[in-house]
Amino acid sequence: MTQFDFPLLTRAPDIEAPNLQAYDAADRLLLDTAAARLGSDPSGTVTIGDRYGALTLGAIGRFGARGVRAHQDPLSQERALALNAERFGLQEDYASHGLGPELLGGARTVLLQLPRSLDALDEIASAIASFAADDVVVYAGGRLKHMSVSMNGVLQRYFGTVSAGLARQKARVLSASGTQGSLPSRFPLAGRHDVGLGRELELCAYGSTFGGATLDPGTRFLLPLLSQARPAAEAIDLGCGNGAIAAYLALLRPSLRVIATDQSASAVASTSRTVRANGVSERVEVARDDALSSRPDGSAELIVLNPPFHIGSTIHTGIARKLFADAGRVLAPGGELWTVWNSHLQYRQALASMIGPTRQVARSARFTVTCSIRRD
Repeated sequence: MTQFDFPLLTRAPDIEAPNLQAYDAADRLLLDTAAARLGSDPSGTVTIGDRYGALTLGAIGRFGARGVRAHQDPLSQERALALNAERFGLQEDYASHGLGPELLGGARTVLLQLPRSLDALDEIASAIASFAADDVVVYAGGRLKHMSVSMNGVLQRYFGTVSAGLARQKARVLSASGTQGSLPSRFPLAGRHDVGLGRELELCAYGSTFGGATLDPGTRFLLPLLSQARPAAEAIDLGCGNGAIAAYLALLRPSLRVIATDQSASAVASTSRTVRANGVSERVEVARDDALSSRPDGSAELIVLNPPFHIGSTIHTGIARKLFADAGRVLAPGGELWTVWNSHLQYRQALASMIGPTRQVARSARFTVTCSIRRD
């Protein structure tokens, strides 16, 4: 059995690259800051946002914690934790849960990698205050460049005491305790948008869903062009986010069945609420998936994608290329991939290489929409 050590952590099955690490200074500082509490009593330990297992496996390996409960919004990171835990022989000492009472009931120590979104932090803090033990202490850490005073304000809505520790290696930990009790949840958020269908599109979003309940500008540019996509019995909204594309397609084509997938648990929950709000839930299947890993080769007629251009807080095109490659695998010969992307990223050559002939459908100063046809 390999003994736990930070440098032995890997990101697999997530994107691996020299500038993408499986742990950072905030992970180390979080565990060091919580050392006295974990060392005296590691029971009731919960980790949230533990990207590749540094916090969960560190609490187990360094402090003997058992029965650690973990929540990671992206499926790829949940799977990375599982692979790393198996490498260290610690797979029986933790379990993954959704953000709710199964995760936080009776929790006494919460190790949290701060999300960049204040909405995500608000939803997490609300859940902790609602379900954790009265004596819970939250250690929330992050890189200084991604932290703001507003994060302290969010925590102060739910905890009586919030303090900031000393910075180390450009990381800092906020400590919060003294829950203020359960407050009504603000989530899901909701917004209505005119998309030219003769009715408004209603979007719903939980805290960790990118863009919230707003209509992403790239998606807004893409939607009216989808009437030009090939006739199909079924379409896939790859990386569905708040469900705008899935709901729009279902409203645009009343006979179409849509499969909406995203690796984010928050996005999947948001899309489920969005399609229900728009009355199309009977024709939209929503699934949590890492890209299209559960879909068979050559099975799709039409895929629509607005790919992210960042991984966590790092701008990186690797995730888009991963999605292009999986779309190419899943498309049937002659099937179409409709993609909107920031024009400066110049994805057309990559799309042509991974999918097939790619034409520009529309272009603005910010966005380009392309249609790629799968080669026979």
